Amino acid sequence: MADSTEAWRDDLVTFSLGCSFTFESALAAAGIPLRHVEQGRNVAMYVTDRPCVPAGRLRGPLVVSMRQIPADRVDDAVRITRAMPAVHGEPVHIGDPRALGTLDLAWPDFGDPVQPANGDVPVFWACGVTVQAALMASKPPYAITHAPGHMFITDRRDTDYCVTDSCVEAPVRAGV
Repeated sequence: MADSTEAWRDDLVTFSLGCSFTFESALAAAGIPLRHVEQGRNVAMYVTDRPCVPAGRLRGPLVVSMRQIPADRVDDAVRITRAMPAVHGEPVHIGDPRALGTLDLAWPDFGDPVQPANGDVPVFWACGVTVQAALMASKPPYAITHAPGHMFITDRRDTDYCVTDSCVEAPVRAGV
């Protein structure tokens, strides 16, 4: 359903989450390759074995998005995304996916598998799809949510979410 207006009820609440796609423009502006973009794919997302802090009856596992980053650019990716905490901030893990319970990067739970280039390191960020994982785990009687890769779009520039001068001036891109 593209428009949830008819499904809305007066007892519902709404909230909007930042999206890691927003920090991708800053990574690209810094010359950090985005393999999923190069390959025409959606970013790979994985359900981890790390539980999130429950919020009332809602609980579930952390979902992460993964980008293959050249080893010599990982520190730059961390610095740039750390400066954008409202859109997921710095990575939650770098390197061996088994530390997150993710055993096979070829089989993401959401999105598409991405082929790394020689010398790439898997880097993982907290992902807004965590909400869907919490809904699936908690099984509330009713919820309306987005699909991965389809989110709320605002007129704010990606760089508006940078809290330090560590972000690279980047072109406008739809996000958040």
